[in-house]
Amino acid sequence: MPHIDYFFSTISPWVYLAGQRLEEIAARHGATITYRPLDILALFARTGGTAPADRHPARMAYRAQELRRWSQHLNLPITLRPAFWPTNAAPSCYAIIAAQAAKARGAEGNLGALVQGFARACWAEERNIAEDEVVRDLLAGHGFDPGLADSGLFIGAETYGRNLEEAVERGVFGAPFYIVADSDERFWGQDRLEFLDAHLGRL
Repeated sequence: MPHIDYFFSTISPWVYLAGQRLEEIAARHGATITYRPLDILALFARTGGTAPADRHPARMAYRAQELRRWSQHLNLPITLRPAFWPTNAAPSCYAIIAAQAAKARGAEGNLGALVQGFARACWAEERNIAEDEVVRDLLAGHGFDPGLADSGLFIGAETYGRNLEEAVERGVFGAPFYIVADSDERFWGQDRLEFLDAHLGRL
């Protein structure tokens, strides 16, 4: 059974535009997914990337056009200047980590939808995903115990840091980033999901 390690940040617009296509692809090929949220700005600093605030205006202008085009192509509404961006991604990422651990213990809940819910809240719903109330609401809305926002703080913080280190070690430099574990085949960007799908089909 193929396995996909999914490295991402909840504040990435490209993670939002990925939607739940990864989950659909995994289901089609019988693949499993481990969600590995990380500090994307720290990843940029470690791997030669540039934070959006420090990029040349020409790059940011093109980025805005690409976001608009992909939004229209995928029929996913997007706010190009969200009210709460950039924001602290850690609380939402901790919640996802805690929810994944809860599922491993047999809890209900839709983890892929939770990831998309946080990204959508940031990029389409003008909600601050750093706020405890928003984190709790999204956990509950996707079938998880909202108390994970508190009880999952320790495992969240520990795993969040570990995910960054693993990402650097395994050649991750942006988000979304997908690695097929057995083959170490790597795919960067929501626009490479079609290639991921084809790769899994050949396994």
